[in-house]
Amino acid sequence: MGELVAGVDVATANVRVQVHDPFGTVVAAAARPLPAVQRSADGRAEQDAAAWWPAVRDCLAECCAALGSRSGSITSLAISATSGTVVPVDAAGAPTGPALMYDDRRAVHQARLARETGAERWRRTGIVPSAGSGLARIGWLAENLPPETARFCHTPDLLGRMLVDHPVAVDTSHALKSGYDAVRGEWAHEVFDALGVPSAMLPVVVRPTEVLGEVGADASAVTGLPVGCAVRAGMTDGCAGQLACGAVDLGQFVTVLGTTLVLKGVSAELVHDPTGAVYSHLHPDGSWLPGGAANVGGAALSDVDPGELAALDRAAAQRGPSTAVQYPLRGTGERFPFQAASATSFLLSEPVDRVDEHRSRLEGIAFSERLALQRLADLGAPATGPIRTAGGGARSQEWCRIRASVLERPVLRVPGAGTAVGAALLAATGSLYPDLSSAAAAMVRPGAEVEPVAADIPPLRDNYLQFVAELRARGWLVD
Repeated sequence: MGELVAGVDVATANVRVQVHDPFGTVVAAAARPLPAVQRSADGRAEQDAAAWWPAVRDCLAECCAALGSRSGSITSLAISATSGTVVPVDAAGAPTGPALMYDDRRAVHQARLARETGAERWRRTGIVPSAGSGLARIGWLAENLPPETARFCHTPDLLGRMLVDHPVAVDTSHALKSGYDAVRGEWAHEVFDALGVPSAMLPVVVRPTEVLGEVGADASAVTGLPVGCAVRAGMTDGCAGQLACGAVDLGQFVTVLGTTLVLKGVSAELVHDPTGAVYSHLHPDGSWLPGGAANVGGAALSDVDPGELAALDRAAAQRGPSTAVQYPLRGTGERFPFQAASATSFLLSEPVDRVDEHRSRLEGIAFSERLALQRLADLGAPATGPIRTAGGGARSQEWCRIRASVLERPVLRVPGAGTAVGAALLAATGSLYPDLSSAAAAMVRPGAEVEPVAADIPPLRDNYLQFVAELRARGWLVD
C-alpha cells in the first residue's frame, strides 16, 4: 500500500498536521500557532475562528510540499478539535463572530433551561448540560446572533466546508455536548425549541469516519492535497487521543496524565452513571467510549522545579511506598471519579522528608486512577489487560511503575500518541483499513509495559483503602 492519510489537530493554541503511511510512520508534519483565546472575568472565552483555516491550509501545504509528488497519495484526512467549541457562520460558511471556546461559561441561564427541558433525555444519555457545554453556548448565541448568521458550526465542520466547498455534517463526537442524543440519533429538539434555536441552523450529524466530501479544486490549489481526497468525520481531541493509544477494542482503557487525569475506554453498552461523572461518546462501530476527567492530576506537581522532577521521581521510586496518604488536589472541587464541589486536598500523617512527600503525591494521583477504574467497572465497563497511558506523566517510567503497583496491573506506555495520530487513524478507517481496530493494530506504535513492584502492592493497597475511607468520611465519595 502506497497510500497516505492525514490527521489534523486543531488545539487551543495551535494547529498540527501529520501525514502517516499505512504502518503509522509520520512522513510529514507541520504546525502553526493560533491567536490567543480572549478570556474575561464573566466566564467568556473567545477565539478568532477566521484564523483556523489559514493555519490548517498552511500546515497542509507545508506537508504536501515536503512530500513532493508523493502528496498525490494522500487518500483521506480527518479533523479533531476541542469539544463543545461552537461558532456562528453565514450562508457561505464564513464566521459571523468569534468562536465560543470549550471553556466559555457565560451561558448559565441557557444551561439551566436545557437541563430542565430535557431532564428525561439527559437521564437516558448520561450527558448533563452545563454552562461549559456546547449546547448552552448555542443557546446563548441564538439570543445574540448577528443577522447574517445562517448556521452553527463546530471546528471540524467549518474547516471541512473549506476543503470540499459545500456544507458538511458534524460527527457525533463533536456534537455530543452540543445537544446531540447519540442513543436516539437525533438532536434534542425539545431543548432547542425552548432555547429558540431553529433546527435549520443545526448541522446534519454522522458517525466518525464517514466520508463528508472530497477535496475540491480550490482547496487543492492552496493545500497541495489531491483533488478527490476524502474528508472523513473525526472525533474530539480527547477521543482521538484515546484512539492514538490503541484503546479501540472492548475493555481497553487509557489514562492521559497531563495537568488533569483523563480516563477513557471501550464498552459494549452505554454506561449509565446517576452522578453524571461518567459520560460516553459513540464508537464508530456502534459501541461506546465511557470515561471522565478528574481535576486532580499533574497539576499537583506544579510547585516543583521541572529540573528536579526526574530526580525526585527516581528517589521516590527507590524509597518505596509513602508513610503518608495524600489527595493532592489543586484548588477546590472534584468531578471524577466522584463529584464533590467542596473537595480539597488532604494529607494523612506527616511525610518524613521531601522525597516521602513527593511519593505520597504520586501515589495519591494513582489512587484516584484506581478509584476511577473501579467506578467504571462497577457501572459495567471493566478494564481488561494493561492500562495504556499517555501525556506528560507517562514520560516518567518511575511514576508509571508506582501507578502499576497501585493498580496491581501493568501500565503500557504508548510512544508518540497524540490527537493528530488519532485523527489519522480515523482517516485510515474505510480507506486504508476496513475498520478502526485494524487501523489501530497496524498504525499505533507498540508500547512498553511497566510492571508492578510485587513487594509494594500490599502496603499500597493499605494506603489506598485509607484514601478511600477518608473520601467517604468527608462525604465526598458515596456508595
